[in-house]
Amino acid sequence: MKKTRIEKGRIILWGIVIAVVILLLFLSLGFGIIKSGSNGAGGSSSADNYASLPEKCRPPAGQDLASWKEHLGHHAETQDCLNYFN
Repeated sequence: MKKTRIEKGRIILWGIVIAVVILLLFLSLGFGIIKSGSNGAGGSSSADNYASLPEKCRPPAGQDLASWKEHLGHHAETQDCLNYFN
């Protein structure tokens, strides 16, 4: 069965639409995964820098160190953690 010109155009259009959707999904999800998985050129993440600290003393990911130290100072049970930070 021969396909008409309109049917061929619809197939090509649907192929383009599917390719664009896949590209948009990759751009929105793929780069986020790649970006969060890399730490730059051979550098270590901040979580690796504080791996030797007790769990209660480790700053959360993305937390500013100055505000984390201030937070530790407000709690009696974590004030000893300030000794780990210069």
